[in-house]
Amino acid sequence: MSALKRLRLHDLHERLGARFAPFAGYEMPVQYPAGVMKEHLHARAAAGLFDVSHMGQVALRAPGGYEEAATAFEALNPAAALGLSEGRQRYGLLTNEAGGIIDDLMFANRGDHLFVIVNAACKEGDLAHMRAHLPAAVQVEEIGGRALLALQGPAAEAALARLLPGAAAMRFMDVAVMEWEGAELWLSRSGYTGEDGFEISVPEDRAEAFAEALLAMEEVLPIGLGARDSLRLEAGLCLYGHDIDMETSPVEAGLDWAIQKARRTGGARAGGFPGAARIHRELEEGPARRRVGLRPEGRAPMREGTPLFAAAEGGEPVGAVTSGGFGPSLEGPMAMGYIPAALAEPGTPLWGEVRGKRLPATVSPLPFRPSTYKR
Repeated sequence: MSALKRLRLHDLHERLGARFAPFAGYEMPVQYPAGVMKEHLHARAAAGLFDVSHMGQVALRAPGGYEEAATAFEALNPAAALGLSEGRQRYGLLTNEAGGIIDDLMFANRGDHLFVIVNAACKEGDLAHMRAHLPAAVQVEEIGGRALLALQGPAAEAALARLLPGAAAMRFMDVAVMEWEGAELWLSRSGYTGEDGFEISVPEDRAEAFAEALLAMEEVLPIGLGARDSLRLEAGLCLYGHDIDMETSPVEAGLDWAIQKARRTGGARAGGFPGAARIHRELEEGPARRRVGLRPEGRAPMREGTPLFAAAEGGEPVGAVTSGGFGPSLEGPMAMGYIPAALAEPGTPLWGEVRGKRLPATVSPLPFRPSTYKR
């Protein structure tokens, strides 16, 4: 793994007993001595600390401030950036001319600029895409020298408020700047587990001390990539490159909630983003296929790539699993995948072919487990 990049907190993860694996070009902590199952359940019951410093932190700056940057950003993204209040964040998507998804991301109104968090595996491509397609007046700045931590779970607020008392007043999707022992921290009340929690951008030279201050609290446990994946899957959240990609449209993926009324047909700023014709058509007529949740019967998980059938015997596959595994909070297997829209109604029986044998599964509403965000 010598060619892989290392996180700034790599040595801390080693001291905590992490087992590492390659992910998106980084040597990432996958699990700690507690194990994936206990880490997952701890994040659901108390608070888990994740190192997500592999993600990209980007600032879009323009001479006209946030409004000019947001206007330009809407030409690449179907979500509404204009009208987003200062100190608020929103989920967005970079789309291509075919209506597929280049990346999913978070963007925030930071007053004088637009702040974006992008996926690690897409980071270089996203930066190149934005620099190529945004007006020359919009500066695309990759922000270096900062780590990104996520504190997730029902005890996250109480834990973080010991260090940053103002964090307790934040609502879901609020962003704020706070100071901790002389360091400027950038906070958002968000995450990717379905739990209440925060993502915190910390100067790299203070990141280890800040992480250790949180980990010293009884309710906070370090959580690796393994539990992060099972937590986001229980929450029905997409993983780029698996559940969404360059061919998948936001409507097929069930992400149409991220396209505000202003950007839809008849809206004040309808269209104007790549792939708008396909996306608007699917919003109005419905897509041919849809992302669905699946609950396999028994205990055997249906992993990514498992072909799905409409009958126990015969016929061609009607779709495939894109993410699957065991849900510790559900005490059973779970999966997501794409199937024809006609089969996407919850309760529809399907069969997944696992090791040459078709096993029954049922189309399930998403998320598998209700989210607990602080509204």
